[in-house]
Amino acid sequence: MNKGGKCWRTLARFSSLFLYPRLELPRRAAAAAAAAASPYHKRCHPKEAAPAPDRGRPKDASRRPQGRRPAVPKHAAPKHATPHNVTSCLDKMSLISQNALQKRRLEKAGAGDISDEGIGSPVAIDADVEKEAKSKNHSKERKKKKKKRTKMLEEQQNKEEAEMRQLENSLFGSLYAPLEFGTEVGAAVVAPDQDAPLFFTDRSAGDGVNDVPIYEEDLACEDEEDEVGNKGRKPVWVDEEEERTEVDITKVARLRKLRKEEDDHLISGKDYEARLRGQHAKLNPFTGWADMDRKAPLHAASDSESDDEGGADDILRNNDELVVKDTAKLLPGMLEFSRLVDANIQEPSNGPINSVQFHRNGQLMLAAGLDKHLRFFQIDGKRNPKIQSIFIEDCPVHKASFLPDGSEVILSGRRKFFYSFDLVNAAVSKIGPLTGREEKSLESFEISPDSKTIAFVGNEGYILLVSSKTKQLIGTLKMNGNVRSLAFADGGNQLLSSGGDGHVYHWDLGTRKCIHKAMDEGSLSGISLCTSQDSSLFATGSTSGIVNVYKRDDFLGGKRKPLKTIENLTTDVGEMKFNHDAQILAISSRKERNGMRLVHVPSFSVFQNWPGPRFSLHYPRCLDFSPGSGFLSVGHAGGKVLLYKLHHYQNA
Repeated sequence: MNKGGKCWRTLARFSSLFLYPRLELPRRAAAAAAAAASPYHKRCHPKEAAPAPDRGRPKDASRRPQGRRPAVPKHAAPKHATPHNVTSCLDKMSLISQNALQKRRLEKAGAGDISDEGIGSPVAIDADVEKEAKSKNHSKERKKKKKKRTKMLEEQQNKEEAEMRQLENSLFGSLYAPLEFGTEVGAAVVAPDQDAPLFFTDRSAGDGVNDVPIYEEDLACEDEEDEVGNKGRKPVWVDEEEERTEVDITKVARLRKLRKEEDDHLISGKDYEARLRGQHAKLNPFTGWADMDRKAPLHAASDSESDDEGGADDILRNNDELVVKDTAKLLPGMLEFSRLVDANIQEPSNGPINSVQFHRNGQLMLAAGLDKHLRFFQIDGKRNPKIQSIFIEDCPVHKASFLPDGSEVILSGRRKFFYSFDLVNAAVSKIGPLTGREEKSLESFEISPDSKTIAFVGNEGYILLVSSKTKQLIGTLKMNGNVRSLAFADGGNQLLSSGGDGHVYHWDLGTRKCIHKAMDEGSLSGISLCTSQDSSLFATGSTSGIVNVYKRDDFLGGKRKPLKTIENLTTDVGEMKFNHDAQILAISSRKERNGMRLVHVPSFSVFQNWPGPRFSLHYPRCLDFSPGSGFLSVGHAGGKVLLYKLHHYQNA
């Protein structure tokens, strides 16, 4: 029990040492001093009472094994003296721990030396204050450096922006500020009180080797020459602001050369323009052959020589081509063409293409089909970007066509109504059913070249004439058989029609009467018609694939024999089209793969290399030439619009 009590007291003291180090320090120091002064402690520790001189390492020190405690001397205290030894050891440990703790805290505070002072001592307080001061100074220095760095970056950025503006102004003119008279980009500005020398050397036209000084006499002579040269013709337009505008030619170094006298500062805008013209004439010698008012030189020469000189001058005065390529005749046999990027590559159709047509400007093209979409593309042959797409919810498009004036698009399908799309206002209008008519389908129509009349194929041989302006029915025409195809002629004054009876009808739209009716040779049922742009030729297509080409005047005069019968197709002729100069006739059939041929009209022979083994036309359903025949577009059942370039024609 006695030993257990001592152990508990020792443990309590040891724990109090770490829990309350500052409170335990004075009490432990006093206890240690009292124990050292007792006679019992002196007898037990004679070496502490009278320390012996240092005689070096003990003899048995080297023989002592590492990690083993030294042997207890014979004069050690008895077992009942153990508490005193423990107390002294604990006191020493407490002092060592306190000193180490203070040392670490002082090192963290930035103290220069290690002292035995306490945490609350003046040294520790000074260290804390010094640390705070250093941290504040360090933060201030960082802010200054950051501010300085930001300022340098801003200055560099402003300098780069100024250089870019100067470069842009020199290339493209003044973009950021209106240019004043007498100011130029990059010109040096001279203070008004600093006068420049009267004479100087102009180096703007050479490399400085043969620089010629410009004097006021030269400028005066140039002004006189300019006035004499301008007497022949009057200016088209005179700016009144030139008289009221004043220009200071001393502010810009490059303009000081325009001074005629030493004290010249402000001059009028008109005088400034005249001096600039004289300076330009001085640096750039005048080319006599470009002067329209120049008189022919008086010298003894023959008439033929003078005529030759006049012809040479006329050639040099314009930029026309000296050799113009003859594009009047297209040779038969082989056609020069190349395949371009698909016209609707930006947005292909989800169904068969039923209509393609170029706008009158040659750059806009429409494409429409059974997916109920009307799409517009800008044709450049490289990207062909899409411009707009319109969805017609209740009408799969069977035919779409521009009005010849280019202001509107007419769309129709197998419905008793049709649509009109205004290109100017981008508005879609639904028209129909037509008053007094019971047609369930208005899918086939033609528009007159004068943009006044729209002719629809009706039921039971009726042709419905609708005004393109009011969209109202203005008249009807009646055939003996059913109507299958229509074509306008004579600028919209006449209409051709064909149908199930195999005849071709000519109608006068002014009197609404049939002026001619004749049988199409070899045709049992005509399903397609087309006329040339000048209405001199027309072609008919039948269900058997036969295409007859007629001269319209001969046909109206009673000659029933066609100029040529083309038999290269064996199925229904669905689409036919003459190009703008009627040298090419395109014919196609929807029921035959690659069923399209290009006919050389003057020789009535088919081009042998069309479409070629490398290109597939799929099942062509529609086609169109651009206004200048430079492009040819073909829409097929796969939803794509193929685009070709015809090299014989230079313009689209």
